[in-house]
Amino acid sequence: MPNYDRIPVTAFVGTGYSRILTYPGASAEEVKARIQELAEIGVTELCFEGSTLIDGISILGKGCVGLVTKATLDGAPIALKIRRTDADRSSMGNEGRLLRMANSVDVGPRLMAATKNFLAMELIEGVPLFRWAESSFALKKMRAKHVLRRLLVDCFRLDTVGLDHGELSHAPKNVLVSRTGEPFIVDFETASTARRVANVTSLLQYFLFGRISGRIRVSIKLPRKNVVLKALVDYKREGSVETFQNILSVLELEQPQL
Repeated sequence: MPNYDRIPVTAFVGTGYSRILTYPGASAEEVKARIQELAEIGVTELCFEGSTLIDGISILGKGCVGLVTKATLDGAPIALKIRRTDADRSSMGNEGRLLRMANSVDVGPRLMAATKNFLAMELIEGVPLFRWAESSFALKKMRAKHVLRRLLVDCFRLDTVGLDHGELSHAPKNVLVSRTGEPFIVDFETASTARRVANVTSLLQYFLFGRISGRIRVSIKLPRKNVVLKALVDYKREGSVETFQNILSVLELEQPQL
């Protein structure tokens, strides 16, 4: 049975909840150090809810680098990413830097604080894109078009600052759609500025060929794949506003001011 407790960070020492702070394991000294780290950025409690279970404790998500929980910072709910003690990196600093970069072009959850072991971020409450696409609600034409257009624009913005997300070609859990139908690109742990950007092409290929392609075609009358691929090739070659707007035109999506 999922656990929905709200636990002050000062009450973690000596309890099973301390495992969430130092998953999969660490010393009592490390638990105390991380509690102090949270106090320094103003996190007062962790709120255990979500579909992922760690020893019977509910959290929002679990990945190779960290666990994500709901938390409270300055009296408001946030998402807290906690670095695993067995993560392939010694700090969350670089991921925080890349998320700030995404935020600079209004993409991703807003970063509030980044420390060695934690990222405090805007809480995005939604469902993964593939699950949203499977719902009858999503199949309404204008809603599906809005989500596709909004995501493509966000991807273009990331392309313009040279930040490649790295996980959008399959987008299993890296795009969330809120209750109001707004999509958000999340989880920048594999993002990079060192490789060639491919956000627009990766995302659109997922819509055309990925898990949700069949469902999307029920809602949106997409042109022939070779037509879209030609527009993508032109964009990949030039990366210009004009070639991006041509993609939107081919898909019959409203063109925003860029």
